[in-house]
Amino acid sequence: MASVDSASDQRTVNNTMRHQYRVLSDAEKANMSAIKDKGLELLELISGMGNSREISIAKTKTEEAVMWAVKHITA
Repeated sequence: MASVDSASDQRTVNNTMRHQYRVLSDAEKANMSAIKDKGLELLELISGMGNSREISIAKTKTEEAVMWAVKHITA
């Protein structure tokens, strides 16, 4: 499967649910990339702490926070 950068204006080509997107400004693209980078950084830090129910929840909530922040930008 081909991949498309999430900040690309071509991000609709592999999304079956959302059929229309608005074009993001350069600032919005930069913010989205920064949020995803910071989220990944936190996820990697949390993942290095071992395994437990609490770690699993922390990882899920980190992913959720990134999702909602990106949703705000792309809405």
